[in-house]
Amino acid sequence: MNASHSTPSTVLITGARAPVALHLARLFHGAGWRVVMADSVRHPISAASACCSRYFSIPSPRFEPSQYGDAINDILTAENPALVVPSCEEVFYLANLWMQRRFTHPLFAPEFSLLSATHNKFKFIELCRVLKLETPDTRLVENVNDLKSYSDQAHNLVFKPVWSRFAKQILICPSAAQLAQINPTSRMPWIAQTFVRGQELSAYAVARNGKLVALSVYQCRYRAGQGAGIYFEPVTNGAIHKFIDLFITGTNWNGQVSFDFIEMQNGEVLPLECNPRATSGLHFFQLPTPFVDAITLRSGDGLIKRHKVPQTLPLAMWYYGLPKALRTGKMVSFLKDLNRAEHILEWPADNGPKRGQWRSFLEMITRSMRHRSSLQQASTYDIEWNGPD
Repeated sequence: MNASHSTPSTVLITGARAPVALHLARLFHGAGWRVVMADSVRHPISAASACCSRYFSIPSPRFEPSQYGDAINDILTAENPALVVPSCEEVFYLANLWMQRRFTHPLFAPEFSLLSATHNKFKFIELCRVLKLETPDTRLVENVNDLKSYSDQAHNLVFKPVWSRFAKQILICPSAAQLAQINPTSRMPWIAQTFVRGQELSAYAVARNGKLVALSVYQCRYRAGQGAGIYFEPVTNGAIHKFIDLFITGTNWNGQVSFDFIEMQNGEVLPLECNPRATSGLHFFQLPTPFVDAITLRSGDGLIKRHKVPQTLPLAMWYYGLPKALRTGKMVSFLKDLNRAEHILEWPADNGPKRGQWRSFLEMITRSMRHRSSLQQASTYDIEWNGPD
């Protein structure tokens, strides 16, 4: 994986629809690598990037797993990448493929069993307890009788499916009527978690063989509805740094991993959930060579430096943030925040994704209309991983 040779090493980055995949492509390209990308959409923003040498549109890992596996095999044979870097929930399908088909190309992700355990919101908390890390009280809810046992306490609890994303389906201190609308099963269980008041913070980390090499802690100032963040403010938090260091060491983590935390008034932090993949904290790393060297174990000791300017997606801000600003009378602060942030899709000598985002956005709108789903659901439904069944 030495990018200094006359023939550059090739990296395969999957999940090309995501801004984090585009950012990974830019970092690897900037560090002298040849970048090829793959995803199960036609027009991802990354395909329009000057940093992407070749894009492969492949079958859906969720709905066509066998064909997806064959397509990945064909790409590995044709491109012979020195490293495969997932960016979204396709990481679960890839880890499963690597286990079943015994691919020898390095996959920058933990083994499937660890990925599965951390994505499961109940098993993640259990894993933290094994590692002697503080957690909010969290109980598994597998049937209606379990659910009824929490009805008297529901005003102090948060309920969410063990496999979910973007805060989808989350119920915060629900009423009895709201609680009665969910139907947990042993196949699709939920959790009941103590509602903890405080500031929600997120973190993105990179680890190699149990060693933390990159960390970005941030606050989501604006969101798409209740879920995914669209405006990211960098923060510093020593308690989160300590938690993640212990977690990565305790699990011998290898790959990308992200977390959501609550910071309480006394400064203590509690983990809410884990996303064993890239999230928007990645955008705070903008020096290609140090980042790629850390991933490929060519860097020295210590964390690589991160950028300290807020990052945002202007299109999403206008689509989601503007209506809320108008409703709440915070138009001045909205415009001020938008003006002081850097735009995630902007990168020196790479204007293609800014133009390509409209084509990608149109594809997602079409999917949303076809499947009668929200834009968020349309953006992930074909790569989501919702448990072993």
